Amino acid sequence: MGARVAVAGASGYAGGELLRLLAGHPDLEIGVVTADSSAGKTIGEVHPHLAGVTALAGRTFEPQGTASLVGCDLVFAALPAGQSAALAGSIPASVKIVDLGPDFRLADPAAWARHYSGEHPGRWVTGLPELPGMRARISAASRVAAPGCYATAAILALVPIVAAGLAQPHDVVVVAASGTSGAGRSLRASLLGSEVMGSVSAYQAAGAHRHTAEIEQALSEIGGAAGGGTGHPPGGAATRPAATVSFTPVLAPMPRGILATCTARLTRPADAGPANAGPADTAALRAAIAAAYADAEFCCLLPEGHWPATASVAGSNGVHLQAAVDERAGRAVVVAAIDNLGKGAASQAIQNANLMLGLPEAAGLTASGVAP
Repeated sequence: MGARVAVAGASGYAGGELLRLLAGHPDLEIGVVTADSSAGKTIGEVHPHLAGVTALAGRTFEPQGTASLVGCDLVFAALPAGQSAALAGSIPASVKIVDLGPDFRLADPAAWARHYSGEHPGRWVTGLPELPGMRARISAASRVAAPGCYATAAILALVPIVAAGLAQPHDVVVVAASGTSGAGRSLRASLLGSEVMGSVSAYQAAGAHRHTAEIEQALSEIGGAAGGGTGHPPGGAATRPAATVSFTPVLAPMPRGILATCTARLTRPADAGPANAGPADTAALRAAIAAAYADAEFCCLLPEGHWPATASVAGSNGVHLQAAVDERAGRAVVVAAIDNLGKGAASQAIQNANLMLGLPEAAGLTASGVAP
């Protein structure tokens, strides 16, 4: 028997993906599975694709609550904004938590207030193992906050070139397309098939999307590390953002996937950052990304000239990356593709849980997408 894990809020898309992956995990046993409006229903009723999974056969969703979660080793919180904080406050420290929601992602109360309501609940360890030094911090943590799906793609694309002093964090533009599952499972007219199919639309542009603050936070901290800072505020204290990101999310007519096109102004020779940064050309960008993710088995830098596609990472924890310099514009261009329900949510949460429970980081996960 492996570690026993619970899933709070398992009726949504991310919760369903968690259950699918956990059912095949070699070292984890699924404990309590909770939901709100779906309480009492079988898992197969809510997630038809899981109806034939032996590990979930006959299981029903229990009502949301904390008493049944205490007996587990780790809880995955796949809950809407504002609900994880209340849940965490009633779970003892001996039970580890991975939060897929936004409650504990931001250090700065002002950034929190721009995008959320209520009191700022503080910050947990950021659950992005590929960032410098984060594997050790996640492994030692009992509370981990997985970053948002858009933020994951943009941060993984931009951090290596900013940390290497090749690009400026204060002039970053991100345009990222997401599948409709990124908006959750609640019924909304704008997400009906007849509204989405055959159409691509921008939404929450001009800094309104809440993942903007996550991207700026990560780039600010990495910029501090590149300049001799800590790269992460001690104790979750707020830092003054040194990065500025213009982020435009785009809704694409596909069920899952994120393609993030990230550009940043190249550093000039006069302020090129570290002395060993070298010229900011395509080869330098690719070398920085390759070095940053040399030990990251889920990150794949594609051969030069091959650009990422969401279909290639569907159903996986993989990240496909490509970079080039736009010489005319003086900008670095890095494109990242992830599955928003995988590396952007459920599989990244399991990657964090593996580290927190002392298991192999890749247990139960794959970097290979499903094709065609």
